[in-house]
Amino acid sequence: MAEAMTNAFAKEQGLAVHAISSGTVGGKALNPMAVEAMLELGISMEGQIPKIMTQEMVDQSDRIISMGCGVDAEACPARFILTEDWGLDDPAGQPIEVVRTIRDQIQKHVQALLTDVSEQ
Repeated sequence: MAEAMTNAFAKEQGLAVHAISSGTVGGKALNPMAVEAMLELGISMEGQIPKIMTQEMVDQSDRIISMGCGVDAEACPARFILTEDWGLDDPAGQPIEVVRTIRDQIQKHVQALLTDVSEQ
C-alpha cells in the first residue's frame, strides 16, 4: 500500500519520488484486502508484486522506512539498517475494516513524508 500510495501522490504533486516496497520475508501474492482498500482511494496496485529487500535496494535508497517491526522482530530491518519505523500493524489476514484503518495511517505518513521531501 505504501509503495502504490507514495508513487501515486508523488506523481500528482510533481515530485521526483519513487517508492519501492519490499520485506524481509516475501509473500506469494498481494493481500486482496489491501488491494481492495487502495482501490477505494482510486489507487491501483496492479503490477506490484511482493519483493524481498536486497542490498541493492538499500544502497539505492535515500530513506528506508519500516511499517512496523512487531510482525517479525528478528527479521526487522531496523535491527541492521538505519530506518524510520511507522509502527503499523500488519494487514495480513485482517478484515477490510482493519485494513482501511492501516491504509489511512499509511496515508498520513506518506503525506507527511512527501511534504518533508517537497520542503527540502
